[in-house]
Parts: sequence; C-alpha cells; structure tokens
Amino acid sequence: MSPAAAERLPHRGTRLRDRLTRVAEAATTPLLPADYLDLFAPLRSGADLRGRIEEIHPETADAATIVIRPGADWAGHVPGQYLRIGIDVDGVRLWRAYSLTHGPRADGRISVTVKAVPDGKVSNHLVHQARPGTLVHLEQAAGEFVLPPEGGKFLFVTAGSGITPVIGMLRNLFPATDEGVVRLPRSEAFDITVLHVAPSAPDSIFAANLRELADGGAIELVARYDDEHGGLDLADLERLVPDVGARATYACGPAGLLDALAAHHDERGLPLFVEQFRTGTRVVGEGGTLTCSRSGTVVEADGATPLLDVAEDAGVLMPSGCRMGVCFGCVLPLREGSVRDLRNGEITTAEPDDNVSIQTCVNAAAGPVDLDV
Repeated sequence: MSPAAAERLPHRGTRLRDRLTRVAEAATTPLLPADYLDLFAPLRSGADLRGRIEEIHPETADAATIVIRPGADWAGHVPGQYLRIGIDVDGVRLWRAYSLTHGPRADGRISVTVKAVPDGKVSNHLVHQARPGTLVHLEQAAGEFVLPPEGGKFLFVTAGSGITPVIGMLRNLFPATDEGVVRLPRSEAFDITVLHVAPSAPDSIFAANLRELADGGAIELVARYDDEHGGLDLADLERLVPDVGARATYACGPAGLLDALAAHHDERGLPLFVEQFRTGTRVVGEGGTLTCSRSGTVVEADGATPLLDVAEDAGVLMPSGCRMGVCFGCVLPLREGSVRDLRNGEITTAEPDDNVSIQTCVNAAAGPVDLDV
C-alpha cells in the first residue's frame, strides 16, 4: 500500500462511521442512538451525569442515608462539599442540594443523608418512597465548607441534619472498622471538638458514629439534647468548650443558631465558617401578585415566602438547587415588578426589557411580580 493510500484510510474510516451514524439516527427517529444507550448504559462516560441508588439505610424515623453509584464522569469531592440531586416526583423533575456524608470511597460510591422535612417533596420521596435501582440526576460536587489539609484545632457546632457535612469530614479523617476507629497519618494534625444539638438522642442523626469516634479518642464530643438539657444557650459556650477561643469554628444548622453563633463570635473576634440548608428570613414586606408569564399562572404571594415556594405551591415547575442563595440554580428573569431579598431587605425592581434576573429562593414579592417561567 502506498503512503498516500495509507494516509487516506483514517479519513475513509471517519466518513464511513459518519454515514453509519446518520443511518442509525434515521432508523431510530425520533430517538437517537444515544437515547438507546441511555436505556442500557445510563452511567456511561459522555452521558448526562446520573447515578443509580444502590442502598437506602434508615438513620432515624425521618432520615435515611442514600448510597448512589455515580456515572463514569463523576469527578469526586472533598469531604464537606454538597451535590445537587435531581429526581422525578409525580412526573416533575425536582433538584435539591445535599451534603456528602463520607470521604472518597474505595468502591467509588457516594452517599447523602436526607432528613424528611414537613411538606418536603424531594426529601420525603427519597426517605420514604425511593428504592434501590432508581436513577437520579447529578451535578458535580461543590462548596467551600471544607477543612484545610494542614490541620489545626477546630470546633464543629451542628444541629439536626447540620451534622451531615461534618460527618463526612470526620469519617474521612477517622474511618471506623470492626476493630474500632483508625487513626490515619492525615488525621494527626487535627484536634476536633464536636458540639452537637438535637431534639433528643433517638432523633440525633449519626449519634452512634459520634459516640464511637469519641470513645475511640478521635474527637471530644459535647452532645446537647433539648429534652435533657433544654435549648442551647450560647452564653454557656465557654463552659461547654473552655478552649473555644483557640479553635476555628465550623457550624452547620438552622439559621437561628448560625445567626446567634455569628453574633457571639463577632463580639469576641473568633473565626467562624458556616454552612446552612435554608436561608433565614430577616426582612418581610407586604407581598403582591406573582404572575408566571409563560405558564399563565397568577397567584397571591405574601412578603415572607420565597417566590420559588409560592410558584411550586401553585403547581409551576421552577429551576432550583440549594434553596439557600448559594448555588444560583434558581435564577430567573424578572420581566417586571419588585422583589425583596429576604436576607437583607434589598429591593430589586425591573421594567420591561431591563434584563434583570433574580434568585427566586431568597426573594419574595414586594408588589406585583412577573417572572419569565
């Protein structure tokens, strides 16, 4: 074979593959070959990122750990990060953000622990209705609520499901085996105290894991249960954790706790890093009428409820993600009207053709609102 003929072979092979692809696409119209691959190999490289639920482990009466086999293009995560999961509920794809509850695993699987919240469509579905084999949609891990690799002295303050990102960090530093807690070289530089708050011991997610870590000497555990100790009063923090001033505090939990902790640490000049699942409402206005222009839905909206929740309650499918103003997965064009940021009271107003977009999870109506959805 001449060099010129050999040089033409790859091009001929490429043209042949292109023709075969076009033939296959014509034969499968309106479906494409990739659609059939999605049926038989949904976790393959190059497909939209998905995961398959492989195990579901109840943690409490209203919380469960969901173990997922991610697709081949999953890029991994750093303990403490979260990911967005999309799942179809009653024919509608909904997205929520959940913290990963472990470090990188040898088997390549990932897990999140979900607490079912009242009227929570996704959380209740995952905890009470999802089954192994279910496919879910995934986004890559994100978030900056992570520990510095060089170590140091830390205080974790967690409440309820706020323990989820923290348990991922702790499991990565101090794996538990049948022989007990393992002290790894990477954990030697970490001195950790955990102040965990829950309504009661039976309602405390990962209570057994925390006790095991404490009994193994990996962490100092201060457990506070409302039914035994009453609500946490941060005036007692120095008594509960005498060396709090020497530690960097990482906190995750309800907005009220995080606000009080921020005030406490600001007053004393102490470092604080926070993660939260819902934005606290600080500024409430009068509300107004929400118009979803493409769906034709018109509904009254009060001044305290995020537009995302108002629209969803009216049956309008809205893009969403973390639902706390961090991931910007809920951004929509504000065609016209005024909204109020529930975090700080800032008013955003738009006239037609102003090209203004807003986060619907942290903004409420401040008069008539017209959204492009």
